[in-house]
Amino acid sequence: MKAKNSHILLVEDDESLGFVISDNLKENEYNVHWVQDGQEALDKFFQSRYDLIILDVMLPKIDGFTLAEKFRSENQGVPILFLSAKSLLEDRLEGLRKGGDDYLTKPFSMEELLLKIEIFLKRSESGSFSKLKVYKIGKYTFVPDELKLNYEGEEILLTKKEVMVLLMFCENKGTVLKREDILEKVWGSNDYFLGRSLDVFISKLRKHLKKDPDISITNFHGVGFKLED
Repeated sequence: MKAKNSHILLVEDDESLGFVISDNLKENEYNVHWVQDGQEALDKFFQSRYDLIILDVMLPKIDGFTLAEKFRSENQGVPILFLSAKSLLEDRLEGLRKGGDDYLTKPFSMEELLLKIEIFLKRSESGSFSKLKVYKIGKYTFVPDELKLNYEGEEILLTKKEVMVLLMFCENKGTVLKREDILEKVWGSNDYFLGRSLDVFISKLRKHLKKDPDISITNFHGVGFKLED
């Protein structure tokens, strides 16, 4: 599927903003399904397949953070982009902890939103990771193409961002990966907030890998991280 023909679920209760976003996406040849409350979004999610979800945080019936958790429990692969008027760093990091891949604070430019969407969909289309390869990390087996970590018969599903970060570690095992290199490769940019986002994803990976005490992701302060097993 070409990125420009991708199906996007837009969940935004502000009628004016929702209309503007939907209209711009359609002008850029995206297929958009716009809903205005959390329950309708959940219903549509289970009825159709989407390539990207744009999700407001403050919604009627079911809030965006709760929705993201429900979406992630069913589909680890679909990118989730949060939109919110909440600009506090902790709110933004909470969105990432709940399963979001990125977070855009209102007000934002339509050009920035379109650029983020294009980046997400191009990465999804290309796969962004080495298909059909399997990596050993201590007692774990990592299958990037299936978004899976396997540990003694137990499957752990990863998000695409988690896969991209972990893949960089696997391909550079025992070497310190610079923070800026990870940010540029996975997020396409390097700034303070994205650096904090990376910390959230590192924390998630450590939790996924904690069953093997021989595995470590060491933080070299101000420099980067190193995976060892």
